[in-house]
Amino acid sequence: MRIAIIGQQDFAKGALAAFVNRGDTVAGVFCAPEKPGARPDPLRVAAEQARIAVYQLPSFKTEEARQALRALDVDLAIMAYVLQFVPQDFVTIPRHGTIQYHPSLLPRYRGPSSINWPIIRGDTRTGLTIFRPSNGLDEGPVILQRHTQIDADDTLGSLYFDRLFPMGVAALQEAADLVVGGRATYSTQEESEASYEGWCRADEARINWHNHVDLIYNLIRGCDPAPAAWTIFNGKRLQLFSARKHAHRTFSQVQGGIGAVTAVESQSVFVAAQGGQIEVFKLRYEDGKKLPAPQVCAETGLAVGTVLGG
Repeated sequence: MRIAIIGQQDFAKGALAAFVNRGDTVAGVFCAPEKPGARPDPLRVAAEQARIAVYQLPSFKTEEARQALRALDVDLAIMAYVLQFVPQDFVTIPRHGTIQYHPSLLPRYRGPSSINWPIIRGDTRTGLTIFRPSNGLDEGPVILQRHTQIDADDTLGSLYFDRLFPMGVAALQEAADLVVGGRATYSTQEESEASYEGWCRADEARINWHNHVDLIYNLIRGCDPAPAAWTIFNGKRLQLFSARKHAHRTFSQVQGGIGAVTAVESQSVFVAAQGGQIEVFKLRYEDGKKLPAPQVCAETGLAVGTVLGG
């Protein structure tokens, strides 16, 4: 199979390696231009090391982009973590068109932060979809889907790297074989079940300690490691990672006011919320490093009785 890969970062790099390792020909790679000062894109670096042609185009809407893909003469294009808009006059150029990976069970959680939101909302199931890209965002016909549980203590990092990443690479290979082999079937997305959520960024990741402990815990793990749930301490941003939830069972278990630090222990710090406490093992204060929570407490003066949230 002769393919082109369109994407960026580690997921697209993983897809590139998987197709190359099984003997497919990757004729070229399309990835977004890096912003000034940004770290090198892992997909670009891997492609250059493998001496595969790389195209870093600011837009896929141009004749330059179309000509580049036509010249590669590929059977199929693979979209693996693409943030640029890719029009139909580009994706239909390969002999068998283009397939795309999305880390949710479409039509649920269309949009760019589809791993964060199910965790934040307390869902217990998610998955991935391989579909045909259309001019609508994540709205094309579905080729295949794979399901996975969201465990009670999953974070964005564990769900993605342990399951949705490797499952997604394997699913792209399976779908590519179905499409090129003429064995693919397609299902239309059910619009009555659809949802769209935008980016989960810093504004969405701010903690309201007056929320229920369940909601706060889901926010922390759904933003761990990025964009990182945060609160205010001494007028500066304090980010929280590696948390646990402890529900109150009786009134006698309630300690401190909402948002107050109730304990600093050898490995963690406890913060009060509605219905329980959040135990946090890692913190990052302002522009510092992510460190064990007790170390950050010792270095910043964060102590029992401190009320977070500003």
